[in-house]
Amino acid sequence: MESNHASDTPANPDAGEQLDQVTVFQSAGVSAEMEALDVKALLESSGLDAVLVGDTRYPNFPYEVRVPREQAQQAERLIEEALAAGPAAAGEAEAATEKP
Repeated sequence: MESNHASDTPANPDAGEQLDQVTVFQSAGVSAEMEALDVKALLESSGLDAVLVGDTRYPNFPYEVRVPREQAQQAERLIEEALAAGPAAAGEAEAATEKP
């Protein structure tokens, strides 16, 4: 039986490592999407590659933020620091970026 795929082997065998992502944040509930979007924005503003995984059609399922495996430790550290600083620090950081 013939394969429908153009090639059974990837053109770049190392590309799989770049696609190897891990979940660094997960949220469920009413504000799950907004929380996940905030975390994604935090990670991206720090130069990390973050992907939001979730579907508004299924609100009972959680939203996840994933990053490449090699960036997971840095992402987890950034999330922990942001949670420890709390909402007041987020407001101060936003105010600092706004023009007078």
